[in-house]
Amino acid sequence: MCNTIYFHVDVNSAFLSWTAVEILKTKSNYDLRLIPSIIGGDRSNRHGIVLAKSIPAKPYGIQTGEPIVNALKKCPSLVIEKPDHILYREYSQCLMTLLSFYCSDLEQLSIDECFLDFTSYMSSYASPFEAATLIKEKVYETLGFTVNIGISSKKVLAKMASDFKKPNLVHTLFPDEIETKMWPLPISDLYMCGKSAVDTLHKLGIITIGDLAKAKPEILSSHLKSHGLLLWEYANGIDNSTLASSKPPLKGVGNSTTLPADIESYEEACEILLQLSDKVSSRLRNANQLASMVSIEIKYFDFTSVSKQMQFVSPTNTSDTIYNTACLLYKSLWNGSFVRLIGVRTSKLLDAAEPIQLDFFDILDDNLKSNKQKQLDQALDSIRQKFGDDSIIRGSSLKKNSL
Repeated sequence: MCNTIYFHVDVNSAFLSWTAVEILKTKSNYDLRLIPSIIGGDRSNRHGIVLAKSIPAKPYGIQTGEPIVNALKKCPSLVIEKPDHILYREYSQCLMTLLSFYCSDLEQLSIDECFLDFTSYMSSYASPFEAATLIKEKVYETLGFTVNIGISSKKVLAKMASDFKKPNLVHTLFPDEIETKMWPLPISDLYMCGKSAVDTLHKLGIITIGDLAKAKPEILSSHLKSHGLLLWEYANGIDNSTLASSKPPLKGVGNSTTLPADIESYEEACEILLQLSDKVSSRLRNANQLASMVSIEIKYFDFTSVSKQMQFVSPTNTSDTIYNTACLLYKSLWNGSFVRLIGVRTSKLLDAAEPIQLDFFDILDDNLKSNKQKQLDQALDSIRQKFGDDSIIRGSSLKKNSL
């Protein structure tokens, strides 16, 4: 498996999906995604273009970007809803906030898509596919719409993978999969290959992405200049770009794990909560952030989910404080059933350099315990950064019978 892991998250037919979710809040049996429908202009004056279409609209040949009057000729019963860009910005922000809980290394490309550099978060999951599937399901469960997620070691390949079969799916496209998964596709499917470039390439006898990958770069540059070379590189999976350096402010830091076997005791849960709290607190410290709130999520054996949150007396990023609070929340929330997933989330973040208001007990405790705890946390961070997340574990995490 490649060391670097990128996810590309893309909302399925974003404008139509977001409008559909909003309508469902008042009309429970009316889902635009299940009928021939579009987001566009006004049916009464037949003006505007198709901004988004449902899957049932595709068999009629309706295309994004075509005039609404043409779409109506293809499907007279077509349902048309006006766009609501304020609403779309709100849903976009909700999505980015949710994704940042799982991965703070996020680059937003547009209102409905982003890259995640998931490399440093993979130790919490069995595979990239498992992590992406969990995120995809969480988006639907929390926000009501679906996304596709593409996975690769290269950003452009992750972007291409997310465009494979839709909706609500996860696809991989690693370098060793290019020949079988990407090369047979038409060149119009290649990222950054617009209509003008497609027309030029067709004249050169280049029909598929594979044809483009095998073409001579000098011929491409003579017809398409530097853009031709870029397309040739993308067709061959060549992309050394990384996430944009400017990152949106963190909204929260969290970690969750799907357990290999359902657990049934509070003590077992506390072992998991300790591991999760260590990872969350370490990420907070690496980002130089303090958390003002912590929440936990429990998913039971029957896939029902519950969550609960609590405000800290003072903002923190220490493992013990997050862990102890998470245990209190778990104990008050757990109904005694078998548990298959546990998550710990921190939110309401503050810059660690900012002055914070301490209460009387914090001031007394700071000299007695907090400094020692901070030093311990910093030492653990240093060891893990140098030797890996699993290089050191707490003694309390070890099974008694292993001693």
